[in-house]
Amino acid sequence: MPIFEYKCNDCNKKFEVLHKSSANLEEVVCPDCQSKNHKKLLSSFSASTSSSSFESGSSCSDGNSGVPSYGGCAGGMCGLN
Repeated sequence: MPIFEYKCNDCNKKFEVLHKSSANLEEVVCPDCQSKNHKKLLSSFSASTSSSSFESGSSCSDGNSGVPSYGGCAGGMCGLN
């Protein structure tokens, strides 16, 4: 379920809406002034990895090569490299 950020054109407040489906995209209402006059903002996102992959290295590292192993795509594990 994506979270979208909006800015109300009437009261200038920023707010977030969790959309359960694409059907309720039209139903966005400012929580402060109840206006439907808003603008969708471009949002950034954050990705996280488990801390254990940084502590123990990935399966690509033998631990003696001197090459740091970062896991995920940085370590070549995603298959996109």
